[in-house]
Amino acid sequence: MHDRHDPFLAALDAYAAAVKAKDVDAFAALYDDDVHVFDLWGRWELRGLPAWRAMAREWFGSLGGETVVVTHAHAHSQAGAELAYGHALLTYTAYAADGSRLRSLDNRISAALARRAQGWKIVHEHTSAPVDHASGKAVLQRDGAE
Repeated sequence: MHDRHDPFLAALDAYAAAVKAKDVDAFAALYDDDVHVFDLWGRWELRGLPAWRAMAREWFGSLGGETVVVTHAHAHSQAGAELAYGHALLTYTAYAADGSRLRSLDNRISAALARRAQGWKIVHEHTSAPVDHASGKAVLQRDGAE
């Protein structure tokens, strides 16, 4: 766990916990009603909490008995009185119900958070991966040297 006074790092920890638990409500609670997301998967963008909540419901429901563990590395953030931002490298690792590792992928995240009456909320999130120019495919595994 990280310093709970750092809104971005606290959000990463809460995000990881919500994903592992497949808890749509805990996941959605991290985000502002007017969140704007540029997600790596499937859609160009998602606007508003209802769309983002629906994505989480679909994602978690598709996992069946699998569990996804999210870890982060190289996190950097800064916070002021009303706004915070940060970026990190994320690793998503899926495990079968028996605990065996199934697959893993890496991506990058940048997020902006705003202080609201209910606490810090993510107002913008952007996930990405580099693209191999020869194949045109996303590179979803870091080589560890970066």
